[in-house]
Amino acid sequence: MAIRLDHAAVAGKFSLDGEVHEVENNLWVVGDDDRCAIIDAPHDVDAVRELVAGREVVVVLATHAHDDHVRVAPQLADAVGAPVHLHPADLPVWELTHPARQPEALLGDRQLISVGRLNLQVMHTPGHTPGSVCYYCPDLGTVFTGDTLFAGGPGATGRSFSDFDTIIASIRDQLLPLPRATKVCPGHGPGTTIGEVIPQFDEWVKRGY
Repeated sequence: MAIRLDHAAVAGKFSLDGEVHEVENNLWVVGDDDRCAIIDAPHDVDAVRELVAGREVVVVLATHAHDDHVRVAPQLADAVGAPVHLHPADLPVWELTHPARQPEALLGDRQLISVGRLNLQVMHTPGHTPGSVCYYCPDLGTVFTGDTLFAGGPGATGRSFSDFDTIIASIRDQLLPLPRATKVCPGHGPGTTIGEVIPQFDEWVKRGY
């Protein structure tokens, strides 16, 4: 059975540190024609379920716990009958949005998540938040980077829970060693590849964002 990667963009709000912004989030669903994993749960349960298209959902994987990525995670988990997985270092961020409900499982660095015959490897990439993770899928030659890495540079680090030096180390040590042809599927905006990122990296370090 063929491996599938489905994508949609969903609009909504991001709020932190007393500020609210309109954002558009990428939604990624990976698997095959029978089973799938959902990467992040932004804004709209119905939009996510439309992309799932009736398949069995094995897991809802959070790249990090900012509210635009997990706002509907509990409702989505209940709707599709699948657990939410989050890195434990992001529990303080999660509790800003969902103080009365914890994620069903906590992730570990290098953990493998199986979705049918496809595997996703958890890569702990702190910096944007303490528990930010990326999901590397060798079968698709793809890494899902959340808000750790975009086509234009690292994720933002000017807010609570974030640190520029930490995100730079995460990108350098965890992501840049991946094969150069690896496609980068971020939480917002267009994608890129690891090969396209490598020549830009030193400039990002110099500019400081």
